[in-house]
Amino acid sequence: MGSQMYSEADPVRNCQSADAKSDPAQSYAIRISAVSKCFRIYDRPQDRLKQSLVARFARLVGREDRRYFREFWAVRDVSLDVRRGETLGIIGRNGSGKSTLLQMICGTLTPSAGSIEVYGRVAALLELGSGFNPEFTGRENVHLNAMVLGLTQAQVDERFDAIVEFADIGEFIDQPVKTYSSGMYVRLAFAVIAHVDADILVIDEALSVGDVFFTQKCMRFLRKFQETGTVVFVSHDAAAVTNLCNRAALLDSGRLAMVGDAKSVCEAYHASGYEQSLRPARKTAAPSEKTVAPKVVKPKITPVSEMNVFRFDPERSRFGSGAATIAGAALADSEGHPLFRIVGGEAVRLVVEVDIHARLHSPIVGFMLKDRLGQALFGDNTYLAYERDPVPVEPGDRICAEFEFVMPILQQGHYSVDLAVADGTYLEHEQADWLHDGLIIESHTSSVSTGLVGIPFQNIRLFRGRRTT
Repeated sequence: MGSQMYSEADPVRNCQSADAKSDPAQSYAIRISAVSKCFRIYDRPQDRLKQSLVARFARLVGREDRRYFREFWAVRDVSLDVRRGETLGIIGRNGSGKSTLLQMICGTLTPSAGSIEVYGRVAALLELGSGFNPEFTGRENVHLNAMVLGLTQAQVDERFDAIVEFADIGEFIDQPVKTYSSGMYVRLAFAVIAHVDADILVIDEALSVGDVFFTQKCMRFLRKFQETGTVVFVSHDAAAVTNLCNRAALLDSGRLAMVGDAKSVCEAYHASGYEQSLRPARKTAAPSEKTVAPKVVKPKITPVSEMNVFRFDPERSRFGSGAATIAGAALADSEGHPLFRIVGGEAVRLVVEVDIHARLHSPIVGFMLKDRLGQALFGDNTYLAYERDPVPVEPGDRICAEFEFVMPILQQGHYSVDLAVADGTYLEHEQADWLHDGLIIESHTSSVSTGLVGIPFQNIRLFRGRRTT
């Protein structure tokens, strides 16, 4: 395993071999030591030329040159270690230096001071379409990017079909990437980095672009990669950082403000944003203003979330032994009529149909509702209901499972439902069929203020005094 080091004195990536006993690559994937990055800001285009000429003349005569620029320190004195196998989140407001730091880790920017050591092969998904030549076709860019990331021509040819299948952009693979949409850019770029055997993945806000199916595919790949690889993940979405990362680092105005477990750092990030939002109000607020109304007010309950339900799609990604197949699924009302528009708080029935291809002694049918990050929100299965009285089935049978529940209030965004059938017990079973993203739900408007999901409340009251009952 080699190491890569970037610094002001050594801007070129140097691969160095080391003895296993002294090689920090045994413990670390990335080591950042007192790194800073300064950019020169010119007010006018001609000032750049003046600076170049004056600096050259000053060096010849031994005088201090006049400056025609202002300095902007995007990153200032950041030191941070990323351990091998760790997933580190980097969070902060716009302009805090997150993307600049990632570019220095990847070697596309050189630090103005300090050093960065990277141990292993890095695959990065930075700015939209970075590394793509817009005039080249998708096919040509796949070969170019994969070889830049360390694959040989033979390896690229061997994996090309898998890359194209992962990207799922069809005939556009032979079109210039300048004709691609933003979602197609990300599909192709992610497909490449998913097939180059990287040791470290660096991802900068890229998963916010693309449809729900591709996002879920990426999340499945990321969670599998996390079992063996190292991930550096940058996002404004604190929920995504908390869900994906072991640790997190908070950047504020280019400086490292906090490093710790993801939950604590994200809480500090929210608190700092809240404090900043209050500063103007605190200056103008009158001391005598009351914060609690003197009379009892019964608030008007706002509408709950409205959701569209898309038709069952049997062509999504799946795995299993094939002893049974998920044949259909739908959300229905109490009478079994399919629902394509629902609201949070409405009683619904999830109906799952399964075709049987081999004898199952104790079939179990289940589902799981996931958010855009692939995080499981809730789900259930039929095992406990039929634990003592299993329903054996034979090849050619069709079985139907029904789950009745109250639909929670969902934040705006896309959600997917995984569907599965297995044979056995809750702890020991053989997976017959697991269908990813068989149903898609899109939530439009929502009254959820906090949390992943909301519960429709019957009444909310605020009153003075003490409750006596």
